[in-house]
This record gives sequence, C-alpha cells and structure tokens, in this order.
Amino acid sequence: MSKPFRFGLQAYAPASAKDWRDLARKAESMGFSSFHLADHVIGPGPALNATGHPVQTVAAIPAMAVAAEATETIKVGCRVLCVDYRNPVMLAKEAATLDFFSEGRLELGIGAGWLQNEYEAMGIPFDKAGVRIDRMEEVIGLLRASFADGELNIDGRHVHAVGFEAVPKPVRKPGPPLMIGGGAKRVLTIAGREADIVSLNFNNSSGKLGPDGIGSSTAELTDQKIQWVKEGAGSRFSDIEIEIAAYFTIVTPDGEGTRAKMAPMFGMTPEVLAEHPNALIGSIDEICDRIVERRERFGISYVSFGASVIDAVGPVVERLTGK
Repeated sequence: MSKPFRFGLQAYAPASAKDWRDLARKAESMGFSSFHLADHVIGPGPALNATGHPVQTVAAIPAMAVAAEATETIKVGCRVLCVDYRNPVMLAKEAATLDFFSEGRLELGIGAGWLQNEYEAMGIPFDKAGVRIDRMEEVIGLLRASFADGELNIDGRHVHAVGFEAVPKPVRKPGPPLMIGGGAKRVLTIAGREADIVSLNFNNSSGKLGPDGIGSSTAELTDQKIQWVKEGAGSRFSDIEIEIAAYFTIVTPDGEGTRAKMAPMFGMTPEVLAEHPNALIGSIDEICDRIVERRERFGISYVSFGASVIDAVGPVVERLTGK
C-alpha cells in the first residue's frame, strides 16, 4: 500500500524573527507536515562563494526551537544536521531538548557532512568520506542509547559518553523519527538500516554544489539509490518514508518550454530534466501527476519545497493531502 503524501517546507534566510515565525505558522496552516532548515554556518565571502551554496543566516538549533514555539502541530527539523559541527553528546542533548519542548514534534535529520570549504573556513578537519560516515554511525548509536533508559557506556573511536544517563528523554518513544540524508551507496545503505526517513540527496562527493551533483540524481540513478536503501533495510523497507527535496520547482503553464531552457544549464536533455526527481516544472496538474508517478516508481511519498515557492505549491499540497 502506498504511503500518504507529506510535504515539507525548507527556509534558509528569514528577513526578520517575525518573518520566521510567520512562515512557520503559514506552512502549518497550509497543510505542510514539516518546517525545516539546513545546517550551514558561514556567511557571505569567498569561502561560501567557492561552495556554490546559498547563505543560511540563522543557526539550525535555535531556529528550530523558535519555529516550534511559534506553532502547534507542524513538525520541526533540519535537513540535515551535520554530525561534525557539534560534540555528539551535546547534539543528543539538544535533540532531546527540542523534542521535549516541542512536545514530540522533532524530526531529527542527520548527515555525515559534505561542504568542504565550510569545514575549512570553520577550522574543522574535513576527513575522508569513510571516516565521516564512520563518525555518523557512532553518533546514531549514541542517539539511540541517549533516548533510551539507562547509563551510557560508549567509548568508540569518535564518540565518548561514559558514566551518566542522558537527559531529558524525548516525548516520543523510542525517540524522534530519525532522518538520514545522503546520495552515495554507503550512506544510503546505512540509512536503509537505521532511518525512519531516508532523505535522498545528490552525491556531493565533490564537496560543493554543481552540475555533477545534480547529474548524480537523475531518475535512472535514483533507481539505483532506492536499491541501496532496500539493501540496507531488508524486510523493514516498507516501514521507511522516502523523502526528497524539489530543489527545482517552477509552477508554469509552459512546462515544456521552461524545461527546454533550463536543461542545458545542467547538461541534460529536457526529457531527462522532466523526470529528474528533484525537479517539478509545469502546471499544478502536471506537478501533481509527477509526484504521484514518483511515489509509484521510487516510493517517494515525502516532498520538501523551498520557502520561495510556498504560495505557488499550495494547491499541490492541498490536492494531494486533502487539507
């Protein structure tokens, strides 16, 4: 049986504190299931310019707390928290605290980190991918143990938590839903094994945004990513939600013409761009049809939109959720 559709909204740069609260409330009132931001730190300058990534003006943890306080029912989260940016024990405590104060509305997204210039600008060692993923695995173990009862006794290569019980405990048992994001084989296999929500992303092994990453997530290559998730999940695959960000969303009556203009920017044909799981370009009817098709093909039932298109995609959310 197909999972019901859920839709998230993701924002990067609120103009003011009021705008942030108002946007969270608006997303809630329009039927969005979740309100997210990302986890990036550095501001404008040559270090950020080299990454190709947009500016994120606010820090993830306090911004999630403000969004939770401003709303009543919508889930709050991050796509995704970088495990290298915080001490693992502090990350677990902050996550449990967010779940505690939001009364169980946290979606806990984590990832192994990928934006090399941001690491370097902050003075954080950018280890090889295998080491970063090893660290993420240990952090997953710590999170699970911290959310459960009992004294922690973890002395790993990357995580040390010994001789105390973690507090507070999350409201939801056994803990907030865990979202793991990534685009390469090992991360997605781990996500299949461990996550409640698998967030499909580009393969960002280059350490920056660019055509290569976008090209790593075509429909054909997404089939392969789903297979990696299945390999990790085994019999629990049917319990997992598959999420993806519609980074390239344009509501227009001329979907064909718009795709023809955009496709060369990514080194693709318009036909490949039309099927790209991160792209939703066309009329409301066409976009709804694409979302339904992708649930049937890939199992993607959870789609996140950028805040800039909230009004344009409101009819999509209303139609596919019945809200």
